[in-house]
Amino acid sequence: MIDIKVPTIGESITEVTLLKWVKPAGSYVERDAVIAELESEKATFEVNAEQAGTLEHLAKEGDTLNIGDLLARIDETAPKPANAAPAPIKENKAPTPPPVPTEAPVSAVSNEIKATPVASAMIADKKVDPKSVKASGHQGKILKEDVLAALSNPGKIAFKGTDLHSRNVRAEKMSNLRKTISRRLVEAKNTTAMLTTFNEADMSAILAIRSANKDKFKEAHGVGLGFMSFFAKACSIALSEWPTVNAFIDGDQLLYHDYADISIAVSTPRGLTVPVIRNVESLSMADIEKKVAELAAKARDSKLTQEELTGGTFTITNGGVFGSLMSTPIINIPQSAILGMHKIQERPMVVDGAVVVRPMMYLALSYDHRIIDGRESVGFLVRVKELLENPAQMLMGRDPVKALLEL
Repeated sequence: MIDIKVPTIGESITEVTLLKWVKPAGSYVERDAVIAELESEKATFEVNAEQAGTLEHLAKEGDTLNIGDLLARIDETAPKPANAAPAPIKENKAPTPPPVPTEAPVSAVSNEIKATPVASAMIADKKVDPKSVKASGHQGKILKEDVLAALSNPGKIAFKGTDLHSRNVRAEKMSNLRKTISRRLVEAKNTTAMLTTFNEADMSAILAIRSANKDKFKEAHGVGLGFMSFFAKACSIALSEWPTVNAFIDGDQLLYHDYADISIAVSTPRGLTVPVIRNVESLSMADIEKKVAELAAKARDSKLTQEELTGGTFTITNGGVFGSLMSTPIINIPQSAILGMHKIQERPMVVDGAVVVRPMMYLALSYDHRIIDGRESVGFLVRVKELLENPAQMLMGRDPVKALLEL
């Protein structure tokens, strides 16, 4: 028998959580096949079979395990089962639904909604929001009785998995990732002198650039032209001009970084992760967009490595994707500052004495006042605003006309 133990992940990590078994107990696994996924306080990682054989589970999904604990055993002496004949491929033909009364405008009901024909007709005829109907049929199918119940309780909804007037309380174990997020946020609040300064940026120029070039950009580089590349590039330039914003406190020393490793906050079903884009100052816009797409995909699939999650010198977080108009982001320690992006909203602005409508975004910079003074924080944010409103300056880090005139 081969013992499979929880491997060492990092010096500071002492326990992990078994997220799921990839291979079922009793199954025959090949050597190096992925058998389980574990979650540490920083990332998820896979466990591979060290030998081919029959797998025995020694832990349950959701268990907390210490480094070195037994996770599984593999019986390498077990014979490999003969390959079963390939199953015939069945065509997934949807069953033909029975005819629906012609007077019911069933076409108004989305095909994604699972409902009986009668229920579909009632939903369309009574203009019922399917999301307000609690499905009781097999595999979440909406029945006639479900629609009648929704109609008899207009404006009343039940939480998922409960009934009206429910007093249900659910207990759920906190994941290692959520524990780490909680600990780090409290630590940031308690160990830094955190302040937030605000500004706003007119996004007209960037929106015009994206509108005019997004198709050609996608064709040339194979990735979409988003907002993050503009913000990351603007921040890298501003960080080079305001180095304290890119520095850490280390005991009685200040550690300055002559490069911009920018952490990008990414929301995942398991919590917030902050992967790092290295040397943003040396990357093109396409390079940044490709890296953002790569890291976001890895974050969603829980495939980020520890190296990809550590070492950032500054963070950008985008609450605007969720509709946030303004917020005060919390510093990602040991960093000293974090920039918050927000929702773009058209607002009346006074330009040259006239009121005009412009697409505006509030910007928030939270910073550690122990190392960053007001002049530096405000100066940094004003510089970011200037670069966003005049993207041509990102090409050389300054106004092209002033550069031409040597001003």
